[in-house]
Amino acid sequence: MALSDIKTAERNESGIALALDILKQRFGERFSTGEALRRQHAHSTTYIPAQLPDGVVFAEDADEVQQAVQVCADHKVPVVPFGTGTSLEGHINAPAGGISIDVSRMNQVLKVNAEDLDCVVQPGITRKQLNDYLRDTGLFFPIDPGADASLGGMAATRASGTNAVRYGTMRDNVISLDVVMANGRKITTAKRARKSSAGYDLTRLMVGSEGTLGVITALTLRLQGIPQAISGGVCPFPTLEAAANAVIMTIQMGLPVARIELVNALQVQAINAYSKLDLPVSPCLFVEFHGTEAGVKEQAETFGEIAAELGGSDFIWSTREEERLKLWQARHDAYWSCVALRPGAKAVATDVCVPISRLAECIAETEVDIAEAGLIAPIVGHAGDGNFHVSVLVDDTNPREIEALEKFVERLNMRALAMDGTCTGEHGVGQGKMAFLELELGGALDAMRAVKRALDPDNIMNPGKIVRL
Repeated sequence: MALSDIKTAERNESGIALALDILKQRFGERFSTGEALRRQHAHSTTYIPAQLPDGVVFAEDADEVQQAVQVCADHKVPVVPFGTGTSLEGHINAPAGGISIDVSRMNQVLKVNAEDLDCVVQPGITRKQLNDYLRDTGLFFPIDPGADASLGGMAATRASGTNAVRYGTMRDNVISLDVVMANGRKITTAKRARKSSAGYDLTRLMVGSEGTLGVITALTLRLQGIPQAISGGVCPFPTLEAAANAVIMTIQMGLPVARIELVNALQVQAINAYSKLDLPVSPCLFVEFHGTEAGVKEQAETFGEIAAELGGSDFIWSTREEERLKLWQARHDAYWSCVALRPGAKAVATDVCVPISRLAECIAETEVDIAEAGLIAPIVGHAGDGNFHVSVLVDDTNPREIEALEKFVERLNMRALAMDGTCTGEHGVGQGKMAFLELELGGALDAMRAVKRALDPDNIMNPGKIVRL
C-alpha cells in the first residue's frame, strides 16, 4: 500500500458541526475537540499519516455508545470506534473526520459463568485485566496478541497471538456480541449456547469487521481451565528450513503444542540484547505444552526427539513458572527489542500467513529480499499457523526509506498470495492492506460491499477501511 493510496474522503462539514454541538451538550467534559487528544485517537503504530477525528466521546456504557452513534447517524457523520489504539494498519484514522467513540472506560467484567466456561465483558477491558480478574476462578482467556489490547478491539480485528495454534483466534472464542449498528439500534448476535444453527452467523460477521459495521458494546467469550502443568523452552536450529520442518512434523504427529513460535537469527540477536538472554544466534523455536505433569513431560521429550532428528540443538525446557515467564516475556517484547537495533528508527510491523508447508520457503525468500533491499527487519512467526511478522526499521521522515519499505511490503504480500496465503494473518486490513485484499479475494469483495451498504447505507461506520465503496 503506497501512501498515495491513503485518501482523505469528502467531509460532511455541516453535519459534523451539528454533531459536535449536540455531543458537547450531552457529554460535557467527556467530549473533547482538543487537538492533542484527537491526535492521540488517530495516532497509528504504522507509518500511515494520522487523520484526526473532529471530536472524541468517552462512553461509559452501551446506552451512551448508542446515543453517540444515533447523533452521528442523524447527521451522517463518521464514527470511528477506539479501544486502546494498538492496531497496526491505520484502523483508527478518520479520513473523512467524524467522531471517535472511546470505550476504554467500559472495562468491566459483567459476569463469569464458571460452570459454562464463559464470561461477559465490556469492550474496553484488556486481555491482561481480564486474566487478572479470572485468576482465582481457575480459568483464563487464551488469546494473547503482543500488545495488551482491548477485547473489543481484538474482536474487531479478529486478533490471535502465540496461543492460537491450540486455542484458536478471536473468531473461535467469541460466543456472542452486543453491537450498536449504524442506524443506532442495539442488537445481540447470539445467545450463550455453545453452538447454534439459528440464522445467519452475525457473530462471525462482526468479528473482524474492524468497526465498519457497528460498535461492539459487550462480548461473551469462551474461557479455558488453567492447565495443571505447563512445560516450555527454546530449541535452536541450524537453518530456518530445519526449524520450519520441525513445526510441520510436530503438527502432523498430532503433538498437542500450545505455542510454537519461530524467530530468525537477527530477532534472536535483538532478544538477547534487550531481554538479557544468551540464546544461540540462530533460528529458534519457542515451544510450550499444556496438560498434566506427565503429559507435558512426555510432549516435551517427544518434541526434543523431533528437533534432534532435524538437526536442532538440545531442547532445553522447564516447568518452572519463572523460567517460562522470562522466556515468553522476551518473545512478547520482540517489538521493543527490534526498535533497539536501530535507535531513532520506527519499527513498522507487517504480517502475512501461508500454508505451513510453504512457511520455510516464504521466510527464506523474505530474508533474501530484506538483504537485497538493504533493510534491517527481524522476523518472528506463529509457526504453527504459518503466520509470520516482519518489523522493518525505517526513518519515517526519509522518503527514500518509506519508498523502499512500501516496495518490500508489496513484494512480501505478493509472495504470500502466490503461495495461496493471505495478506494478513492477524493484523487486519484497515487502510494499509486494502489493495492486497482486492488481489487476494477479487470478486468476493463485491459481496462484502453489498453487506456494508445494506447495514451501513450512509457509510458512517469507520469509512475508508477494508473495502472501497
